[in-house]
Amino acid sequence: MLILMMVGVLISSWIASGTIPALIYYGVKILSPQYFLFTACLVCCIASLSTGSSWTTGATFGVAFMGIGMGLNINPAITAGAVVSGAILGDKMSPLSDSTNLAAGVAEADLFDHIKSMMYSTGPAVVIALIIYFFLGFWVSSSGDVDQATINTLTNGISSSFFTNPIITMIPPVLVVFLAVKRVGGLAVMIIGSILGVIIAMIFQGYSLGEMMGFLNYGFVSKTGIADVDKLLSRGGLQTMMWTVSLGFIALSMGGLMEKTKMLEVLLSKIKGLVKTMPGLITTHVAASIVTNIFSASQYMAIIIPGRMLVPIYKEKKLLPQVCSRVCEDSGTVTSPLVPWGLCGVYFTGVLGVATIECLPYVFLAYTAPLMTLVLAYTNKFMFKEGDITSVKTYNSDE
Repeated sequence: MLILMMVGVLISSWIASGTIPALIYYGVKILSPQYFLFTACLVCCIASLSTGSSWTTGATFGVAFMGIGMGLNINPAITAGAVVSGAILGDKMSPLSDSTNLAAGVAEADLFDHIKSMMYSTGPAVVIALIIYFFLGFWVSSSGDVDQATINTLTNGISSSFFTNPIITMIPPVLVVFLAVKRVGGLAVMIIGSILGVIIAMIFQGYSLGEMMGFLNYGFVSKTGIADVDKLLSRGGLQTMMWTVSLGFIALSMGGLMEKTKMLEVLLSKIKGLVKTMPGLITTHVAASIVTNIFSASQYMAIIIPGRMLVPIYKEKKLLPQVCSRVCEDSGTVTSPLVPWGLCGVYFTGVLGVATIECLPYVFLAYTAPLMTLVLAYTNKFMFKEGDITSVKTYNSDE
């Protein structure tokens, strides 16, 4: 919840400092419509792997790409899909991610064995998603002309109202990535990034400390007089995130009630007969994670409950723990942004300004990852068993 609150603070400070306006300004000038979706997804992949946070990526690079997409006349729902696909990769693969560590812990797997195992499912899944965005970009760009007037209005409005020096304005995101690589905690990184944004805004944009405190609390309000620019850059602030925070409390409370009253365990126990074969086990795990995501509105519950329930079955079949943790991520983590009432779905809707139901068809990684893990199960490829690999940790009944 503290990270959610700091997201609003970070967005407003980076708009006031010129960081997000500069990303939009230079992005519109450099990117072509044909390669935009591919680039948006790829950059968000790299950013989320570096920071370990899909939320931080969505709130910074994601917001910038939404603005660039508007200037290039790209459907906002498709842009949001590309951003979310790239952002959730870090939640799955980065050692800095809480869900990556949680999945490894739930399955009793070594963290880096877990990440290596995901290379065999998530690796092909993200490549397929990027290929789809690559060709979709050509189709989208051919179905409508770039609105050059909109681009000129956008860039002129930004350059006349914001400080966009690329060296100065890129300091906050570069510092955020550097601190994330150094494994500084996510909350601390966001606080430091916000403070740096405030300092740059006061020095180079001329805002007073009082004005900046107002922006951090209520959100930045753009007053360029250009409707498109003002709509795009009037956002952020602590108060704008409080509705998402309140929904998060409700969702987590509901998930906790369902866990402690054993409702989900009873539901999932009814399908235990389907796990007699290895493909049946993986299919059941994927389905159970998606169902838990829908009913608990929490990716954490979708990782914990099915994972802990099925760990004994993985042990019985002599499958290594990183297989279980891989399925947890390929089903529980990636599908959470597709649930409109879930915390991730609500978050991305609030940050990107696109309803979950609208961008849902375009979050391709959320579909390719579960499909790839099922393909591996039914073809019996990379389903690691005890004795197959000597360099990895196996289950220890004493732990």
